[in-house]
Amino acid sequence: MKIIFNKADKAFSRKEFKLLFDNNFEQLRDYIYYKCGNIEQAEDVAQEAFLKLWEKRAEVKKDTIVSYLFRIAHNIFINQTRHAKVSFNFQSQNNMQEVDSSTPEFELEFKEFDALLQEALANLPEKTRVTFLMNRIDGMKYKEIAERLDVSIKTIEKRMQTAVKQLKESINYKL
Repeated sequence: MKIIFNKADKAFSRKEFKLLFDNNFEQLRDYIYYKCGNIEQAEDVAQEAFLKLWEKRAEVKKDTIVSYLFRIAHNIFINQTRHAKVSFNFQSQNNMQEVDSSTPEFELEFKEFDALLQEALANLPEKTRVTFLMNRIDGMKYKEIAERLDVSIKTIEKRMQTAVKQLKESINYKL
């Protein structure tokens, strides 16, 4: 949906911002989710991107606002990923591990499996991960994915086959 802004004002109004948010939040969240595979992180990044956009609303050209919003979200995600790597390396070097002995065995196994799955998803090539998540999370058909990504259905089939094979090999976990 195309948003038409009042050209008289340089900054957009709260009403225009709300319309922008309502029309683009889910798409922005999904874009980040396809990159990271974590819905909570994707929602946080999307919200933070809108917040930064609001703070810089007077500086943004209205005709490029949506692409600017996606660029903000991408940069936030990259910064969070870099920070997480630094934190992980620090913890690894100092052998810091969180231990919670009060959790039942099932919850522990579930957390281990979830960690394996998140890592396996993160290790998939981006195009393969995006295709896999669009199919398995969003429930999109191969044809819909092919149209949205502007590729052939055969390409989608191959990406899905690759994703499933790599996930099975990476996880190799039995419930």
